[in-house]
Amino acid sequence: MLLRKKNRFPMDAVDIGPLQLRARNVDFDLTATPLHWIPGHPVAGHVLNAYHLLFPEVERFFIVAFKEALPEIADPRLREDVLGFIGQETVHANAHEESLEDYFQRNGIDPEPLLAQSRYVLGRVLGPREFRTAGHARRHLVNRLAITAAFENFTAFLGHFVLNCRWDEAGSDPGMTALFRWHGAEEMEHRNVAHDVAMYFDPGYWRRVRTMLVVFPLVVWISSRFIWYMIEYDPAAPKSRLRVLAAVLREGRAGMLPTARMVLGSALDYLKPSFRPDDTGSMAQALSYLATIESRTA
Repeated sequence: MLLRKKNRFPMDAVDIGPLQLRARNVDFDLTATPLHWIPGHPVAGHVLNAYHLLFPEVERFFIVAFKEALPEIADPRLREDVLGFIGQETVHANAHEESLEDYFQRNGIDPEPLLAQSRYVLGRVLGPREFRTAGHARRHLVNRLAITAAFENFTAFLGHFVLNCRWDEAGSDPGMTALFRWHGAEEMEHRNVAHDVAMYFDPGYWRRVRTMLVVFPLVVWISSRFIWYMIEYDPAAPKSRLRVLAAVLREGRAGMLPTARMVLGSALDYLKPSFRPDDTGSMAQALSYLATIESRTA
């Protein structure tokens, strides 16, 4: 029954109105962040580290597609949103990547094999290609924009989660926690843009359905590969995949990770004909958190 609830997330009581998206100048210190940065919850930390590693390549996939689409967008408001989206996603990719070498190498993890896999899938398999006709090239672009919108549904959902999770209660590392929450809050801030762009190029419902049927198993598959890679590097982590799965489910119940029901519910919400990204979480909460980031930076 929970999956059928209309209001899965807390909603804003007042419409905040259009936002001017902009990239923020941020800095996060992970030089002392331990491998188990959520004490007592190593598997949750490894799951999140997998996304920490995956985000730069995913976001560059978004950026390339949006830059290619920008000349075809005549709506001035949407163009402004796309430019703000590109700016924010560029900073996201850079912020995660800048910490990769220090954090992972310092903790004995070589991220390069996973990075090579993600570059191949997102760059060569799903990325831009050469086509014989303009029609084929445009259809490929529209498909990539639809894939971006489907991915962004999950990033907005994860953004809502990290703003409301229970990491602090477990004594999580402040630097890594701040990095994920800043990223999550900005994903909430621009949660409408990818959907609006996909609808601008193709408002048809069935493309959204087809895309989610591809993206959801892709997200599960690539996430599982990245998570298991993290687990194998940790001698303190369980070595059975079933035990890891059981630990992931426990971490969901503990509020350290989204539950399976939350993840599946997010995908099912996206498949509703009436879906709008505004229904995911609270924009006021996200902007309030970003205000604290800006005050600390200032």
